Amino acid sequence: MSCTSQKKVTNQAKEEVVLNTNEKPNLIIIHTDEHNFRTISAYQKLLPEAQAFVWGKGNNSKTPYIDKLAEEGAIATSYYAASPVCTPSRASLVTGLHPGATGAPKNGMHISEDVPTFATILRDQGYATSYVGKWHLAGHEKYAFGIKYKAGFDDNRYMMKGGHAPYFHIKGDKFKGINENNAAKLPKEEVVHSTDYFTDKTLEILERDKNKPFALMLSIPDPHTPDYAKPPYNTMYEDLNIEAPKTMAPEYTAIKPSWAGGGKPDNNEAFGKKAFENEKNALKQYFGMVSHIDDSVGRILQFLEDNHLTENTIVIFTSDHGDMFFEHNRRNKGVPYEGSARIPFLIRYPNKIPSGKVINTAYTNVDFTPTILSLMNVKTDAKFQGLDTSDDFTNNKKVVNSDRITYFAKSGGWWVSAVSDRYKLVIDKKEKPYLFDLQKDPDELINFYHDAAYAGIAKMMQAELFKQMKMYDEPGLKLGQKYITE
Repeated sequence: MSCTSQKKVTNQAKEEVVLNTNEKPNLIIIHTDEHNFRTISAYQKLLPEAQAFVWGKGNNSKTPYIDKLAEEGAIATSYYAASPVCTPSRASLVTGLHPGATGAPKNGMHISEDVPTFATILRDQGYATSYVGKWHLAGHEKYAFGIKYKAGFDDNRYMMKGGHAPYFHIKGDKFKGINENNAAKLPKEEVVHSTDYFTDKTLEILERDKNKPFALMLSIPDPHTPDYAKPPYNTMYEDLNIEAPKTMAPEYTAIKPSWAGGGKPDNNEAFGKKAFENEKNALKQYFGMVSHIDDSVGRILQFLEDNHLTENTIVIFTSDHGDMFFEHNRRNKGVPYEGSARIPFLIRYPNKIPSGKVINTAYTNVDFTPTILSLMNVKTDAKFQGLDTSDDFTNNKKVVNSDRITYFAKSGGWWVSAVSDRYKLVIDKKEKPYLFDLQKDPDELINFYHDAAYAGIAKMMQAELFKQMKMYDEPGLKLGQKYITE
């Protein structure tokens, strides 16, 4: 197994960009929040049955429109958040840098204004750049617009600082996030669901810009908690008999590493059997939200088809992080388990990406910006920490396999995780190292770190992890290595 080393960023030079094509491709990024990759049926088709349906056989959502991106383009099976919480993951996606270099390594922080983004680069090349939906790179304020620093998105009228209320109450110039109970009490013409609102605004902007090169990012706040799907999606999955995931069983949860909530639960995300019974309906609502998102994707794809824009438009579907949803007795995110850290990534670009491609290579969304700019034939002097992986998407191989090792980390650097397509090493300053074999143990229950048969793999993963952490000045490197030398 070989490793791919990466070049260190030495400066943030002002970018000088040259476009090497007569026809500029368009770009649409559809980005969701707290989205478990297993709820995309294109992933279900590639997973073993027990992994596709961790909540019981057949118990999952269906996403025909999102699946269309994989059928007509490519799907990446080992794509990870740079850090599995909102702000740092989003910052890495738009900059091509690890969170510590973006100015926003923790939730609620502001992205640095002197760091280039893919939008600043495309804007300077004459693209109409727009952002619609949740931003979360300008503080914690909810349902607030008018963000001063646009990060290259010239049209940021609908860039919202944050918030996950299912509905918006809009009356005149007043805008408020509300729950479903309050929505029912108001005049229908004053209430709109957040997913519909942002999708509608996206379609308005696409209509305006369809005759010029455009780059638009739509960031839908769902399927994040509070786990409410609007009708008719709220009853779409009500007949499912949701089962507890295998990893909730007491024999697996009695002893867990500290980074997974072992010992004292670190917060209210630690879960139990009683809570599971009380909240099974939340998962059905979650599936409903995913179906609502899927239909919104369908609306956008139909717009492209109707306006003859399909061939020259890159469409990407991805998310900022996952949602554990009961696995390992947890909800939400922030841990290195697959349900939290692994994210969906599907891309369609008929002019360059062969249809039906499956890519089994470890990426993080630090790789996104250099890769997308390369796919768009954009040259830049901006420096990135992620890799240009565009050849994986454009070559003629139907299946791309690689043993590349990359890494992601907890915001703040309390733990770090090296990952390849098969193996995952987790190192924490308070905990012994954990090595998972995702092929033999996809539930991530067995620590192979001290298994003699895995000694070479553990050594290689660890060496590459520390090499990259040093290269990118990863904060976790300074927090101590108590267990590493044992």
